[in-house]
Amino acid sequence: MSDIYREGHRTLQDQFDTRRLADRLDQTIIQDHFDEEDTAFIQGLDLFFLATVDDRGHPTCSYKAGGPGFIRVVDSRTLAFPNYDGNGMYLSMGNIVATRQVGLLFIDFEKQTRMRVQGEATIDENDPLMAEYPEAQFIVRVKAREVFPNCPRYIHKMSRVRRSDFVPKAGCETPVPAWKSRPWVADALPEDDPARDPSRKTLER
Repeated sequence: MSDIYREGHRTLQDQFDTRRLADRLDQTIIQDHFDEEDTAFIQGLDLFFLATVDDRGHPTCSYKAGGPGFIRVVDSRTLAFPNYDGNGMYLSMGNIVATRQVGLLFIDFEKQTRMRVQGEATIDENDPLMAEYPEAQFIVRVKAREVFPNCPRYIHKMSRVRRSDFVPKAGCETPVPAWKSRPWVADALPEDDPARDPSRKTLER
């Protein structure tokens, strides 16, 4: 048994008579590592959802995406993925700096399967994987505490139409999001932001 359940979980489990079921799931499907099937599933995806919490206990959730296989399992307990340029708020990454606590939700909408990973994360601008991700600001590594599949019954079946043009690729200049050239924000951009270069291609997104 893991220690995944707290008082609030137990209160609702008892209210709806699911404590036995919850304990069976804990004993049967929750593990602290990635097996071969988990690894293949995660590395076959190009997106996931990341939940973090700040030092006040306030949560936020963000969407992370890249090229196929941009998140990888580097060992049986550890995931790694790049952080790319965003809006500069660093809500998720700042929370990682503050508390390290993360929850990741992986969903394959075409195959209607999903997995949860919970653990502790760190960021590193000098991570050895930096060279493998063009334009990455730093690498996030997640040490898994709980890894488990999640009931897929409510996943809507969807098909991918097109991957984002903004995902950095080796040997290809990444376009600039048009919002960064708007008057309300242009003068506040970092000095080295590519959006300050008038020759860079911009796209609406």
